[in-house]
Amino acid sequence: MLKLEKFHVVTLCFISLLFFSSCEKEGNGSSTANTFTYNFSSQPTTLNALSSTDNYATLVQEWVIEGLAYRDSDTYEWKPALATSWEISEDGLTFTFNLREGVKWHDGKPLTAEDIKFTFDALTDKDNKYNTATKKPYLENIESCTILAPNKIQFKAKKKYFGNFDVVAGGIIRVVPKHLYENPSEDQEKELNKTLVGTGPYKFVKWRKGNSIHLEKNENWWGNEVYPEMYNFEKIRIRFIKDSSVALQRHEKGDIDYLPMSPEEFTKKTDGKKWGKEVFKVKYENSAPKNYGFIGWNLKNPLFKDREIRVALNKLVDRQKMIDKFTYGLSLPATGPWYRQSEYADPNVKPIMFDSKGALQLLRKNGRKDTDGDQILDKMIDGKKTPFKFTLLNPNKEFNKYLVIFQQDAKKVGIDVDIKVIEWNTFISLLNERNFDSVILAWSAGSVDMDPKQIWHSESIDNGGSNFISYSNPRVDELIEKARTELDKEKRIPMMQEVYREIAHDAPYVFLFNAQYGFYGHRKNVERPKDTFNYEVGIKHWSLKQPGK
Repeated sequence: MLKLEKFHVVTLCFISLLFFSSCEKEGNGSSTANTFTYNFSSQPTTLNALSSTDNYATLVQEWVIEGLAYRDSDTYEWKPALATSWEISEDGLTFTFNLREGVKWHDGKPLTAEDIKFTFDALTDKDNKYNTATKKPYLENIESCTILAPNKIQFKAKKKYFGNFDVVAGGIIRVVPKHLYENPSEDQEKELNKTLVGTGPYKFVKWRKGNSIHLEKNENWWGNEVYPEMYNFEKIRIRFIKDSSVALQRHEKGDIDYLPMSPEEFTKKTDGKKWGKEVFKVKYENSAPKNYGFIGWNLKNPLFKDREIRVALNKLVDRQKMIDKFTYGLSLPATGPWYRQSEYADPNVKPIMFDSKGALQLLRKNGRKDTDGDQILDKMIDGKKTPFKFTLLNPNKEFNKYLVIFQQDAKKVGIDVDIKVIEWNTFISLLNERNFDSVILAWSAGSVDMDPKQIWHSESIDNGGSNFISYSNPRVDELIEKARTELDKEKRIPMMQEVYREIAHDAPYVFLFNAQYGFYGHRKNVERPKDTFNYEVGIKHWSLKQPGK
């Protein structure tokens, strides 16, 4: 899940793939009265606010660090945060922010314009000193960040881009303390990877590796009086356990206050005696962008070089069977590189449906056949007989039941798929090294106004960029660049729909599922203004009932 304040950067996750969440085995009773407890399916790779790339780090950071503005949960409009106001020049290329006075970092030092300038300089460092390659594409259009006065800072753009204001307001630039991040020693760098210092509504307390992260309310937060309806938990505890069944048990027991659920859990596992009395389930629908899962092929691997092979592999993934069996018809087959309900998705693109006979025909057309009787197709590639076998890396064993269906259907036509469950941190390292055959994963939701450069542009292949499958299509690159400079949304939509068609046609992923609805459970001690806001569930608007009330 990508929260609204993160306007553009989509992050790697497997929590969204099945709407799983989980918990740790900690404590022996219910969640404490003043502590809001919820779950991740895995812990972050790092908490470093500049270099982190995974979704778990983003979800922790949003409680602790801030941008100049933030997105309203209902209107999606920008509202003041570290900046109290701003001006945009008539040509749309200059953005001047007036900074809020009296803001302090959690270590007591004052926030200054120098911190904002440093954050920009670090994110755009030409030598990638701070490992920010995944964020850099969104700031490439911003030419400069200039301090005009102690409480005023200005950004200038090189050229028009529909997201220029958004990336500087808070979509990309989430401000970090210069005094900690600029030139850390090796030991200090290690500390930055496991702690957070921000200006936000919650202070980082501790990270119990493999167990939980703890936050506490920042009583000196500038927003306590400005936005009193938000961030009212005294403490927050984020637990880590992969097993979704254990998570659900802990939720029922009272150890978890809020639990996103899969369609299967919502439909089949919420009929115990406590449901409807002590714990409640919610099915909701809103306008937020939707996550999607995928199987990605390393296009540097000769096995996956040909489009017809990738289409054949798509035809061997029985998504409708998976949807019917595991999500009870509450998901949709994905059709392309972002959620199909988006206005930027071409509604005429159809999913590649299961067709094992059609897959075999494509494989044979491509010259694949079993020449040695071992029941595995092979082909001479670069003068070497190459069997059609590969490893599929999976960072979440909960998804094996889906992959086994694919594995069995692939075996029937002569493809040997080795499913390998792998720990999250190791998985991320292999992605960054481009050292894999294929992977199953999910992209978090991204922005309402789609910009696919981070994942699909060829410039994002190198230097740790998010195009880790090495997809390259000159027409897609051209359309992405053209769409980014088109400020008129109505003109931008058909460009983006063509990008969608091109990528869907190339089949670089098996695009798995799009959610129709979201599901979660909550304890009776949780007070919520409503089931969901227009653009997010909105847990930052929730509070806990106090004992005796």
